[in-house]
Amino acid sequence: MPRVSPAHMEARRRQILEGAARCFARDGFHATSMQDILRETGLSAGAVYRYFPGKDAMIVDLAHHVLREVAAVFRDASLAERPPLPDVILGDSLTRAADLLTFPPSLIVQVWAETVRSPELATVLRTGLNNLVGHWRVLVEAYQRNGWMRPDVPAEHVARTLAACAQGYLLQSALVDRQDVSVVVEGLRGIMSIDAPTTQGT
Repeated sequence: MPRVSPAHMEARRRQILEGAARCFARDGFHATSMQDILRETGLSAGAVYRYFPGKDAMIVDLAHHVLREVAAVFRDASLAERPPLPDVILGDSLTRAADLLTFPPSLIVQVWAETVRSPELATVLRTGLNNLVGHWRVLVEAYQRNGWMRPDVPAEHVARTLAACAQGYLLQSALVDRQDVSVVVEGLRGIMSIDAPTTQGT
């Protein structure tokens, strides 16, 4: 029997995940059966179960994949000698996420909701979020060293707020209408342009 190449295995894995994601987005995670996924992918049960023991493993793998790709934007930015400003980084990360997410943003909300039921998924997302916050913190500290940002605000607090901008954008896109990435980028750029007085009146 000919040996299956790693490239072929990865392509098959992606085929299964993309089919499962379409089912989850269309019918909901719990209403989707393994039979639905088999029909969507056109694969046999043996072919699917070779890669995933069930739906839970699929949704964990989807979360891993998106978080890895988005984190790459932050790694590249944090290694730059002159780091890009937050609006540029946020735009790049959301654009990369949009390119990866071939399914509606509503699936992201479903994944977040599943963390209540699945400790494994909760760990994946918590770790992913903490990693993203860590990358933001490195960037904020660079802004502060360069004198671009006031140094008296904890970098961790700024980092978590910037991470929340991305989460809020995804949530709004899922619950209202899918917004163009430029909306949140220009909004953040507007906030960054505030030139507040150094003293406040009483």
